[in-house]
Amino acid sequence: GNRLSQADYGLQEQTAEIVTAAARLARQVADEFSNQEPGKPRFVAGVLGPTSKTASISPDVNDPGARNTHFDELVEVYAEASRALIAGDVDLLLIETVFDTLNAKAAAFAVGQVFEEDGVDMPVMISGTITDASGRTLSGQTTEAFYNSLRHVKPLAIGLNCALGPDALRPHVEDMARVSEFYTSFHPNAGLPNEMGEYDMGPEEMALQVQEWADSGFVNIVGGCCGSTPEHIQAITKAVADRAPRLPRVPDHRMHLSGLEAFNA
Repeated sequence: GNRLSQADYGLQEQTAEIVTAAARLARQVADEFSNQEPGKPRFVAGVLGPTSKTASISPDVNDPGARNTHFDELVEVYAEASRALIAGDVDLLLIETVFDTLNAKAAAFAVGQVFEEDGVDMPVMISGTITDASGRTLSGQTTEAFYNSLRHVKPLAIGLNCALGPDALRPHVEDMARVSEFYTSFHPNAGLPNEMGEYDMGPEEMALQVQEWADSGFVNIVGGCCGSTPEHIQAITKAVADRAPRLPRVPDHRMHLSGLEAFNA
């Protein structure tokens, strides 16, 4: 949660309290299971999700230059959320479901600011969202352009989540695995929602497709997003348990630039 999104419900002043309480609940459950299986520790990722506003896209089709938020406001919002998650004793921060790269840059800047000011250090992960068959984020970037825009953060892992099922997400998974110098992380939806808003892809079907990603050497961290159930996660876990993890790409020391497309020289 974050202040901008919670404002839609009149809860902006309770944001930090809600976020910290949620993180502490996750910490409690993770520790319970870690204690039961000391050889298989559970970690808590504190999610910095998308806000309900975007810094790169106009909310008014008649005014392309209009914005309903800006970088400095997003930094303030994400700094508050980061501190609330850290107070809840998370193990890492995950900037997730990124549809606007400028929002993600603000989140990454805020995290770095909090680490410096508060003397904190922990891993950071980043996960973007390919919106549809265009193969781009909502703000227009390809997978590689998105990666180039955020590689300076030096995350523990970078990847994709949400919007698409594993079949439609696969080419973008391959693209990210090809370019990333870091670990990769992918969390597809359980297919696409039907006319009732429900997800029809079953655990075994989803697990088989994710297993193919692992067989192809694309993944380090996998999971599920919308429509996923504990049964989906269990099936995926079993399907990839004995697969070798992907090896991150060796840095090539080229210059990596991006607009809507990637440019490497």
